[in-house]
Amino acid sequence: MSSRIQPTAQVDEAATIGDGTTVWDLAQIREDAILGSGCIVGRGAYVGPGVRIGDHVKLQNYALVYEPAVLGDGVFVGPAAVLTNDHFPRSVDPRGRLKRGDDWEAVAVTVGEGASLGARSVCVAPVRVGRWALVAAGAVVTRDVPDFALVAGVPARRIGWVGRAGVRLVELDGEPGAWECPDTGALYDEKDGELFERV
Repeated sequence: MSSRIQPTAQVDEAATIGDGTTVWDLAQIREDAILGSGCIVGRGAYVGPGVRIGDHVKLQNYALVYEPAVLGDGVFVGPAAVLTNDHFPRSVDPRGRLKRGDDWEAVAVTVGEGASLGARSVCVAPVRVGRWALVAAGAVVTRDVPDFALVAGVPARRIGWVGRAGVRLVELDGEPGAWECPDTGALYDEKDGELFERV
């Protein structure tokens, strides 16, 4: 199996593209970026230098993933979502000179396994989105998101929990802190603001 790269995509020779990965029209993948196997990079998406992306990741059309972001396996990045990399963005330095790459320190957005970032959401680095979390469309993430959290709004706040299926969990009657996925029946336990899969 090999990768499939459309003729209008720009993939730097120093980028690593995994088996079965598809890169669609007008996408740009910069030097030293690493994409795992079975990924889909949508039309017009951007992957910055040195970005690390796991297996089976979907970057929808016009998603922007700036370095040094790290995306785990199975991550979904919705259309026009943005992962930033500058906590104090400026075009010029205090003397008015144009800033270059060495004039600032890039900070990362890290997205855990299976997490989803909705359409037009923005993750303001440095921030971590936990495993299997779900960021609603249009949300602006300015602080870390726990595993399995459902966050929405500007700034994003937790409004519930989701399971691996992405479906909002329901709290069990008579068992405070116990949650169930209505789709799969999987059970979860909440403790001190975190959610854990029941074994």
